[in-house]
Amino acid sequence: MIPAILVIEDELPMRRVLRSALGGQGYRVWEAGTVEEGLSAFAARSPQVVLLDLGLPDGEGFEVVERIRDSSGVPIVVISARGDERDQVRALDSGANDYVTKPFREAELFARVRAALRGAARVSRHAETLTIGPLRIHCYERRVYMNDVEIELTPTEYNLLNALAREAGRVITHRQLLRQVWGPEFVEDVQYLRVFMKQLRHKLEPNPTKPQLLVTTPGVGYRLRPPD
Repeated sequence: MIPAILVIEDELPMRRVLRSALGGQGYRVWEAGTVEEGLSAFAARSPQVVLLDLGLPDGEGFEVVERIRDSSGVPIVVISARGDERDQVRALDSGANDYVTKPFREAELFARVRAALRGAARVSRHAETLTIGPLRIHCYERRVYMNDVEIELTPTEYNLLNALAREAGRVITHRQLLRQVWGPEFVEDVQYLRVFMKQLRHKLEPNPTKPQLLVTTPGVGYRLRPPD
């Protein structure tokens, strides 16, 4: 089935650009220009990915994210001219999978859409085994393999990797990871997170100084990037 993308964007020229670019990649594209149009189109169409602007004439894109997340785990990629880290963190904390700042390169957008689709297709929240490229996690046994070689992880390293793998392709904020892995009292202790991410990269990445699997979104969080 050809993936369908719902574009929720109030600027008609930008919708035309996105429709042409995504259509040229073989995607089906539906459009909406307001919060209510977007939510109605989402309910009627059931797209595989939502591309969402934050500034809409009848409300904020954050509302769209929250209302979609009430009933669906479909990937949501925010596309916004707002480059402030606070907006990025708020969007991701609300449930968005990724955040692309305007202006953007088409190749970057296509890569983010592919990553969102791969993450949705490959990872089930309730799966006993998570497979993302060469990485395989046996959840019941809490064992991790990279290229079929078992990797020894500490309990905290495993919990952090598992949290990222269950949302493969999605940027997860520092606060989300700290809350999930360490608990709500640690949501400000970003240094804990940096230390354990560094340890994971040394165990999983061929070149830890240039990570390809465990990717940083500066000032926002981390993403486990499925391979092309």
